[in-house]
Amino acid sequence: MSQPLRLSPDKTGITRASALLQDGALVALPTETVYGLGADARNDRAVAEIFSAKGRPSFNPLIVHLPDVEAVRSYVEWTDTAEILASAFWPGALTLVLPLRPDSGIAPLVTAGLSTVAVRVPAHPLAQALLRAFGGPVAAPSANRSGQISPTTADHVERSLGGRVAAILDGGPCPVGLESTIVDASEAGAPRLLRPGGIPAEALEQALGHPLEIRDGSEAISAPGQLRSHYAPAETVRLNATEWREGEATLGFGPVSADLNLSPAGDLTEAAANLFGHLHALDETGRPIAVSPIPMHGLGCAINDRLSRAAAPRD
Repeated sequence: MSQPLRLSPDKTGITRASALLQDGALVALPTETVYGLGADARNDRAVAEIFSAKGRPSFNPLIVHLPDVEAVRSYVEWTDTAEILASAFWPGALTLVLPLRPDSGIAPLVTAGLSTVAVRVPAHPLAQALLRAFGGPVAAPSANRSGQISPTTADHVERSLGGRVAAILDGGPCPVGLESTIVDASEAGAPRLLRPGGIPAEALEQALGHPLEIRDGSEAISAPGQLRSHYAPAETVRLNATEWREGEATLGFGPVSADLNLSPAGDLTEAAANLFGHLHALDETGRPIAVSPIPMHGLGCAINDRLSRAAAPRD
């Protein structure tokens, strides 16, 4: 496996990193928390490559990074809570979960099919420079293989990911070295701490003027770093279908005839990129959904996990 490009922390390196992101490649970038494995958050295929590169992937939502509040507000529905916390802690190690604008253009894999999105304005000057050069939203979980220690230097990233990432923008050690704190600021209820991180809860509560609610671990996922919940279409879902039944909306994989096909070529990365969008489209038909068998390896494990939750019995 080839090694990634090591880009210098200057205008040349930033320009090259921005061009790679625009081409749909993965670029590791430094933030004040940890190095992120960045991709264009509007590019389904590029986002699917994040899950593939990290290994043992899941469909947990990803954090979208943007350079300032003005840019964030073009993708989300802003709230009073967001205004208070952003004014106090952005740019910085704080992620806010907010309602996603319907016309945002964010890839469905980023939000894991949820109506909210996790957003952050990082403080690292190199991350800021890259985000401004790129001019769009960058989805970026930690730049490491799943289950390994989070990377706080470019060397950590290279040892963990190797050639799975096209380039690493080397910004030296991350000053915080702990993932961002995540707060639900959607105002569906009181602000809630979803994940502790680089900003103490006490500081958040002081800015808000009242305590934060704490997420119950048994609740459905609403941010990165939590257990997943299933995506449930309005109608039933039948898995491992080798033949179609009358009246079904059909979701194929491989060389089969179907209403929609996750990947006619049997490419699991393409299938992962298409999964949520295709399920939404078939759900709109109002018919039961039947799905072809998906191989249980690589991204197929995560695809099957998500499909099994969609097919699970419900009240």
